[in-house]
Amino acid sequence: AVMISSEDGNRRRIYIQQPTISAPGYSSQAFNTHFPHTVRKTETRSCDDCHISAAEDNNAWLAQAYLLGTNSVGFMGHYAYVGTGHDGFEAVQVTEWYEPQAVIGSNLHRIAWPKNYEHHLGHERELSVHKHHGGVNVRSLQLRGEYLYTASGEGGFRVYDVANVANKDFSEALVTSPVSPLGQDTHVSTTWATAVALAFNNPVSMNRYYRPENKEVRPEEARGSGIGNLHPLYRYAFITDRYEGLILVDIECLTDGDPQNNFLERAVTFNPGGILNGAENLTVAGETVYICCAQGIVAVDVSNPSAPVVLSQVGAPQIKEPTSIQVQFRYAFVTDAEGLKVLDVTDPSRLGEASAASGVLPTLAIADARAVYVAKTYAYVAAGKQGLVIADVTKPRAPKVYMEWNDGGRIDDLNDVKVATTNDSMFAYLADGHNGLKVVQLVSPGDGQPRSAFGWSPRPFPTTISQRRTHAPALSVSKALDRDRAVDESGNQVSVFGRIGGRPMDLQERRRLYMRDGKVYRVSNKPDKEPVKSSASPASGGGG
Repeated sequence: AVMISSEDGNRRRIYIQQPTISAPGYSSQAFNTHFPHTVRKTETRSCDDCHISAAEDNNAWLAQAYLLGTNSVGFMGHYAYVGTGHDGFEAVQVTEWYEPQAVIGSNLHRIAWPKNYEHHLGHERELSVHKHHGGVNVRSLQLRGEYLYTASGEGGFRVYDVANVANKDFSEALVTSPVSPLGQDTHVSTTWATAVALAFNNPVSMNRYYRPENKEVRPEEARGSGIGNLHPLYRYAFITDRYEGLILVDIECLTDGDPQNNFLERAVTFNPGGILNGAENLTVAGETVYICCAQGIVAVDVSNPSAPVVLSQVGAPQIKEPTSIQVQFRYAFVTDAEGLKVLDVTDPSRLGEASAASGVLPTLAIADARAVYVAKTYAYVAAGKQGLVIADVTKPRAPKVYMEWNDGGRIDDLNDVKVATTNDSMFAYLADGHNGLKVVQLVSPGDGQPRSAFGWSPRPFPTTISQRRTHAPALSVSKALDRDRAVDESGNQVSVFGRIGGRPMDLQERRRLYMRDGKVYRVSNKPDKEPVKSSASPASGGGG
């Protein structure tokens, strides 16, 4: 997995921590194939390492096993990007530059950079290095490569050039464009843009050619195209607009190597019958976009991005005024007016059927649930005055509160949370409204945490280690670069495989590990007992 930086003898950083793009256009976060199974029960693999367990307690594990990603080991990098509404956005330096790139204020920072650490403590843990750019109303943002994609309320959709964020020779490091509007225009007007999402936040390219000697599966063969290995949906940024619904903008021109065609235009506007009115948030899970809107949650099929189709929806009383959504394998985690709720999305075309059958959804009551971020077996909920609510979602159908934490009352306006990993420690990055950005150490080996805290999904023990009081209230934080995602929920490859002929399972192959006769089947790790019979919830009829 290659990321590159360049620093000359005058300490000019021409580019920093940029992921490369592989020859066929995939992300350079490379994967190697390994034979995963054993055939003797005395060895290490058990049935629920690869199949859904009878206890329904391995959803996060399977998300990793199937290479869908876990949202826990993302790379935040040297800067964290924070949306600050009408004030624009800020890039805040959160790590040292030279190795080891310790997160400032962390346990590793104390060990590896003792003088810098003491200086940090002497300044009340305030992060001193930051860059600011004004904006119309930055509500949502996502960094990818050298560009920052934003949804800016009445300012619409805008992409900023942040390539020189760490280059000391640039007085204005963050710009709308390095050239005049005649040479580049990365703004698309919309009525009131509320959120932006990318199908994958690693740089990829649709214009790289298939190389026969790599013996890769060619998804484009089924689509009749002679160029590009990725699914066409990866050309687009997906934007929700409070009045216009879902908007798709083709952003391929920013990664095609041609600096003269960087002019963005909307490709699709989708809101049939006003079904997406009041759209506030979204997530992209393979060929399905899940949208939070006045109707509730609406699943939109973008397998043909130029002609989206509504698949299904679920609304009141199950979902009321949703504010955010995240998908992990078979389940979607939703924050709404009543708290955190869990939807079965095994079959996106049947969203409402599971809730209709039971009458209620698995729910954690949270008074002001504004955003959710799911990392392995924990859901982190930004809960306004309540602070950070951490839910144990090992069993998605039975979520439970693990911890409510507000740092002794110092976190009281929490709008957003993202989780990332640096070295072997895990951190949460909080957009805490009028308090600004907070960096919270969740897991750090050797930092006085009990041994029970560690393992595949370590228990979080939050501690604030640094902060930055932003120019204006912090509304959102950019998600870290995905480092463990090789395929999407629909079976489309997104990362390169390092062995000839290596590739992830496609959707049909993956389904055989948990679907039988159109129903979900579950396994037991006690093969001497009667096997678990095939069963299905009402929303388990197809692939995610």
